[in-house]
Amino acid sequence: MDKIGSYEFMAEPFHCDVSQRLFMGHLGNHMLNAADFHSSARGFGMKYLMTMNRSWVLSRLAIEMDEMPQMYTKFNVETWVESAMRYFTSRNFRVVGEDGRVYGYGRSIWAMIDTESRQPTDIFAIDNGAINDWIVKDKDCPIDKGGRVKMSENAEFVRTIDTQYNDVDINGHINSVKYIEHVLDLWPLDWYKAHSIRRFEIAYVAEAHAGDQLSFYREQTGDHEYCVRICKDGDIEACRSKIIFKPDY
Repeated sequence: MDKIGSYEFMAEPFHCDVSQRLFMGHLGNHMLNAADFHSSARGFGMKYLMTMNRSWVLSRLAIEMDEMPQMYTKFNVETWVESAMRYFTSRNFRVVGEDGRVYGYGRSIWAMIDTESRQPTDIFAIDNGAINDWIVKDKDCPIDKGGRVKMSENAEFVRTIDTQYNDVDINGHINSVKYIEHVLDLWPLDWYKAHSIRRFEIAYVAEAHAGDQLSFYREQTGDHEYCVRICKDGDIEACRSKIIFKPDY
């Protein structure tokens, strides 16, 4: 079996925005599905881990796109493990069309947790460190890994939302992609008629659960660059995000 997995998806019409291009949240979801398909086929996927009270949780995600696939376009998400440490592993993505056009790339960091204690657990304890057999060190992923999203205390409070049933995933906490959607909802529809998303990155700090209230703080940190801090129940930071837009004019 190849160390690199490739999985076909389509920009379904109801997964596209008013520009008739794929929503960033749905692209993120396709990447997470590709990660699970890849790991499951190679013996360290979610279904297997759950038999021993283990699970993968996303720690960081960065997606950088030259353009988003248009409605009805078929494309592949390629994914591979770049490195593994005791508590974290890095996984990369490439989004490529049927014609070979590269739409963009993604980088992610994952932790393995004990689903009862909710604490990180040793990745190498699974099948005698079998993940090491699948590491790919020579495939390029030419986007910035990203770092800590830096914000000042002057970030503007935008809104608070309640979390509900549809926000929660199989791990019992707020779904990683739901955070992406909630962040991007901070800009009005007219904004997206004039701007596309060049880069989106998010770093998860603490788990939030159904019933938690999420408060959003936004700060402009550069030309077409914004950072967002999300806090749960008032002042407990759940995650931070950075978005770089590209004007479509």
